[in-house]
Amino acid sequence: ILPISMILLLLTMFSGSVNEASRWITVPIVGLSFQPSEMAKIALIMYIARVLSIKQKEGEPTREAFKPIMIAVGIVVALVFSEDFSTAVLIAGISMAMMFIGRVPVSYLLYTMGAGIVVITLIVLLSMQFPGVPIFHRVDTWISRVETFGEGEVANADKAFQANQAKIAIATGGIFGKGPGNSVQRDFLPHPYSDFIYAMIVEEGGIFFGLIVMLFYLILLYRAGVIVRKCRTTFPAFLVIGLMLAFTLQALAHMA
Repeated sequence: ILPISMILLLLTMFSGSVNEASRWITVPIVGLSFQPSEMAKIALIMYIARVLSIKQKEGEPTREAFKPIMIAVGIVVALVFSEDFSTAVLIAGISMAMMFIGRVPVSYLLYTMGAGIVVITLIVLLSMQFPGVPIFHRVDTWISRVETFGEGEVANADKAFQANQAKIAIATGGIFGKGPGNSVQRDFLPHPYSDFIYAMIVEEGGIFFGLIVMLFYLILLYRAGVIVRKCRTTFPAFLVIGLMLAFTLQALAHMA
């Protein structure tokens, strides 16, 4: 599944786009669209769990797992980051967490994080020098979002339209919300049914229901811990940890 998802990610770079980013691929004849990055995420977690379980040695750090895992992670992240930086960071973070739990030496992980920061910095600097290069076309968006976050959405209303509309939805929802189907901001927010679904939930169900939804995700994370404790071998334990981290961290990041 992992090499197939890598090929699909490569194809996605030359396919159509949503919100000016090439992240989706459409199945011919059927017309169904999906994100290969989601397929790659699951495949990569399965691969990491397998490598970690094979390389485990009683009472020793899992050094031998680091190289094969980082090669796979590096390829997937490289194929994803130019179009979907947040997903690339999420994939890298989940991979690092799984390796930490799998007893890969912390020094290896710290060096990798340092190298990642250096690479991102170089990409930003190169994009400023060579703005016309296609692979750098999303860097301006990354910089704009960081500047907007630092300076505040009110001071950058033109750049922070979506964030401001989401905050209006949450603020006007109050404690118990406007009721199902009574959202007003869904008429202003792009993709209210996906990217901004949580803002719509809070507007219609209030902070009360928003906290309940968040609690459900935390319960799922806790249940994953219960399953891990019952696993008799390492592969299913690593697999459950990786899948649940991907599921809950992505949801909580979107909520934030």
